Amino acid sequence: MSVPRVVLVDDHGLFRSGVRAELGRQVDVVGEADDVQPAIELIASVLPDVVLLDVHLPGGGGQAVVEAIKASHPEVRFLALSASDAPEDVIAVIRAGARGYVTKTISTAELADGDAVFSHRLAGFVLDAFAAAPLPPGEAKPSFDPELDQLTSREREVLRLIAQGYTYKEIARELYISVKTVESHVSSVLRKLQLSSRHQLTRWATERRLA
Repeated sequence: MSVPRVVLVDDHGLFRSGVRAELGRQVDVVGEADDVQPAIELIASVLPDVVLLDVHLPGGGGQAVVEAIKASHPEVRFLALSASDAPEDVIAVIRAGARGYVTKTISTAELADGDAVFSHRLAGFVLDAFAAAPLPPGEAKPSFDPELDQLTSREREVLRLIAQGYTYKEIARELYISVKTVESHVSSVLRKLQLSSRHQLTRWATERRLA
């Protein structure tokens, strides 16, 4: 029985190496990419069975990769794999056509399967979201908090972890980024929200129930 042909899309080489080593011979990794456009080109070229896709990439979101490929190659299955469990990240990539969305604590067996799968904590609001009428094509998600909408998805991840009491080192480990990158995101969030300290940032996030 043939093993699934897989493409890994994540901007952290160490993480891709870890996934490749963990899966071993359960899959055939036929390519890797670290950004949106290289991923689109690679997937269109090799047409894998499954794409393990991070939702946050330097050149944009994983959603863009799914949308670009699904239009011409609907047979390619996408499994979003992220440190984020933010509802907006989950819904966006599933609406684009991903078969599942799991956090990076997923087991090896589930990764190797590559079929429709959700982390238990995500399944509830995914089902709730799709029980409602879908948005018309091209219609953006309505904005409920203009201040929060200024932030990128990665900045929201960092903000949420800060509100939960994580240190910069813990955030870096959780999101597979450097401490310097965490500090850069925090500085950007402080600037956008016109706040001056981590304490104010935590209070701001807590008031919006982001923790």
